[in-house]
Amino acid sequence: MATPQQRRVLVVEDDDTIANAVRLRLAAEGFDVRVESDGEGALAAYAKAEPDVVVLDRLLPGLDGLEVCRRMQAARPVPVLMLTALGEETDVLVGLGVGADDYITKPFSMRELVARIHALLRRVERASLLAHEDTVIRVGEVEINTAERRVFVRGAEAQLTRTEFDLLRRLAERPGQVFERERLLSDIWGFSEAAATRTVDSHVRALRRKLGPEVVRTVHGVGYALVRP
Repeated sequence: MATPQQRRVLVVEDDDTIANAVRLRLAAEGFDVRVESDGEGALAAYAKAEPDVVVLDRLLPGLDGLEVCRRMQAARPVPVLMLTALGEETDVLVGLGVGADDYITKPFSMRELVARIHALLRRVERASLLAHEDTVIRVGEVEINTAERRVFVRGAEAQLTRTEFDLLRRLAERPGQVFERERLLSDIWGFSEAAATRTVDSHVRALRRKLGPEVVRTVHGVGYALVRP
């Protein structure tokens, strides 16, 4: 397994205070960190440095974070953690829709930021290991190819991010079973702070937009379950 010292992080943030704080904290964690302050610079650095993960601000001068994320994913898929000061759910879902794997809302703690980055990298490593398995999970009209990390609904492919795929796969392991939000945070994101359960809610809403509103059932006050056919 690769160590943090071998991991490259591209931080794209136009607020110098935030960018410097993030750079110092990630460097202290052993990451190789590069910082850019605008979209054009971010795309150039992305092509040259080939980072393992990108921390990307939603609002940037020139090209905004959504367009930067879209172009990065089109060139070479990479885990993207989006930073946003926008509290509207629609803005979060748009970010997830263009290929961001996760998001964190400003202001945020550096401890949570580091935890999210480590979780993204662990998911990439797990996906590499699962690529050698030839497993197809079918739940109703949803078909999940775990080796190729592809999902089909009634024969049509749904484009999921890494996080969305991992969340769906976890729910599909036990169709009908209710998973508490804290458990999903622990299993998928690698931490289980109650204050972060909104992250699970946002990703479930993104899944419903892509797979259909009837695929994942909400158990109010508890969590979510994949609907058993």
